[in-house]
Amino acid sequence: MRRITFLLAPLIAIAPLGADAAPQKIFTDAVANPARPNDFRQFDALRLPAETLAFSGVKPGMTVGEFYPGGGYFTGMISYVVGPKGHVYGIENDKWKGAVDADKELVASGKWKNVSIDVQPFGTVNFPKPLDLAWVTQNYHDLKIAKYGVVDTLAFNRAVYAALRPGGIFFILDHEGAPGLSDAEIEKLHRINREQVIKEVTSAGFKLADEGNFLRRPADDHTLPIFDKKIQGHTDQYALKFVKPKG
Repeated sequence: MRRITFLLAPLIAIAPLGADAAPQKIFTDAVANPARPNDFRQFDALRLPAETLAFSGVKPGMTVGEFYPGGGYFTGMISYVVGPKGHVYGIENDKWKGAVDADKELVASGKWKNVSIDVQPFGTVNFPKPLDLAWVTQNYHDLKIAKYGVVDTLAFNRAVYAALRPGGIFFILDHEGAPGLSDAEIEKLHRINREQVIKEVTSAGFKLADEGNFLRRPADDHTLPIFDKKIQGHTDQYALKFVKPKG
């Protein structure tokens, strides 16, 4: 999972794979927002939040479902971008008590009035209204780790598909892993191969619309656990944007 200390760690027109969206002012403003906790800022140079927001497709007025906010590193920035006409509905895993407490603290601060957090068993997909964007960063691989809660990944992806409006986006960012990792290896490394993610998500009906390379790091050979001090914060990561077809 993403620890509360945080890791230093189409018919659809298809954009060219490998395209990286340049941050616009609204995204750089979201990162610079003085309401963000100072503890989060130390990770910005490694996590590239402005580039991540720009690539994800988040826009003002959107309804966003964020899976596993983990204390809200991205939550506050998404909240800033969607603005008062949008809303961020977070779902946290009920087994991650530290994350639950941090999420509650985020909401209790009163700084993010368009944010709601629900605590549910792992893999639950339950939002009060249709989503424009479903968001999961550095946690898709955790769906394979039974100790966090047994999840049928295909059923999860199908539920996300159903929760999105036609044309809605499913954004996934995760740590690259070698092909063919077993669930036990995923648990050990906290990595998952991008081809596996693409296969699983598209099998639920999504189309891969774009791929971002802004967090690709070729020096990472994918063999070390992401929490290993030799690689922590410098893992090779992929960003995938899937779209629910309109027709």
